[in-house]
Amino acid sequence: MSDRTGIFAGDDPIEIARTWLAEAEKTELNDPNAIALSTVDENGLPNARMVLLKDIEDDAFVVYTNYGSKKAQELDGAGKAAFVMHWKTLRRQVRVRGLVSREDGPKADEYYASRSLKSRLGAWASQQSQPLDSRGTLMAEVAKVTAREGINPARPPFWGGYRISPLEIELWADGAFRLHDRFRWSRNSLHDPWVETRLYP
Repeated sequence: MSDRTGIFAGDDPIEIARTWLAEAEKTELNDPNAIALSTVDENGLPNARMVLLKDIEDDAFVVYTNYGSKKAQELDGAGKAAFVMHWKTLRRQVRVRGLVSREDGPKADEYYASRSLKSRLGAWASQQSQPLDSRGTLMAEVAKVTAREGINPARPPFWGGYRISPLEIELWADGAFRLHDRFRWSRNSLHDPWVETRLYP
């Protein structure tokens, strides 16, 4: 029988993570949805960067990016990713490892349309991860895109989302004297039930 209570109560780790994020949105000063996203390149060399988590669905965590970026190439190449989300104010973190698939349909269109106009135009203008000779070149490209795409640009074909469907989720909360609480949910496939384990801190 599980001894999970309080902030760990519940049967679905994704739902608990969603609840924690909602709490963090009230306490974190900046970007409560920031995650450190980890990928590997074709040689197995790890890469990590901060990105913004844009949605927690019932079965996946969703981020958006330029499909030509290094992170997108690595997400597509490996088909797997990991991330950690940490909140200093709550003294909690969520770690996720899982399988990756593109979010390239109506949901991506809807999210793109919800962004500010400048962010939408910026998505068109930026050749993400490619060398750039100066900021002036970038701003000139933004001006060209603005003239070409207008005030209601469609989502670029090279920009969209990725869904990280978890095979493992770990929820961690700070404890006195470094006696933290850690619970891990794991499964061998997305169709298997979760197996829950309490971990030593």
